[in-house]
Amino acid sequence: MSKDILHRNFFELFGLPVSYDVNLNQVQQQYMALQKKVHPDNFVNGSDQEKRISMQQTSWINEAQTTLKDPVLRAIYLLKLKGVDFSLENETTMDAAFLMQQLEMRERLENIKNETNPIDQLDAIAKSVKATTKTMMEKFAQSLEGQQLDEAREWIRKLQFMQKAKNEINQLAADIEDELMS
Repeated sequence: MSKDILHRNFFELFGLPVSYDVNLNQVQQQYMALQKKVHPDNFVNGSDQEKRISMQQTSWINEAQTTLKDPVLRAIYLLKLKGVDFSLENETTMDAAFLMQQLEMRERLENIKNETNPIDQLDAIAKSVKATTKTMMEKFAQSLEGQQLDEAREWIRKLQFMQKAKNEINQLAADIEDELMS
């Protein structure tokens, strides 16, 4: 594979349209096909330059796959392609009602183990988070398509909270299941 792999954006690299909605199966298939071509194992007997280029390409492909698979990272990348700088560490929503909902959900999660049926309660919260996340992803895509980049940026800020909530729920579910098994 040629060096131009390092000059393609992630969507081009994976043969996808530049869009928030991506086919994750296609991402995985393309990832495997690309890695098969450029993986360093293929260049064990190659020159130092070939080995270096292979490592760079493998790294670029790995970063592309990680970005395209993650809804928040993909959204940030799309904004970056439009010239908008976005730093996860420095961005947070100022939507007071949304932040209050997040605080209330975190309090429920902190006390979930005291519930009569914590797994069922977690499942209900997880379904709500999933539905809200889906709606936010759709709103982000609409904002991006409409060139409303400040609004798109705000949806990413909120999506970050939802992603953290999903991770907390998954961790809590695993912890509770471990406790029930012991």
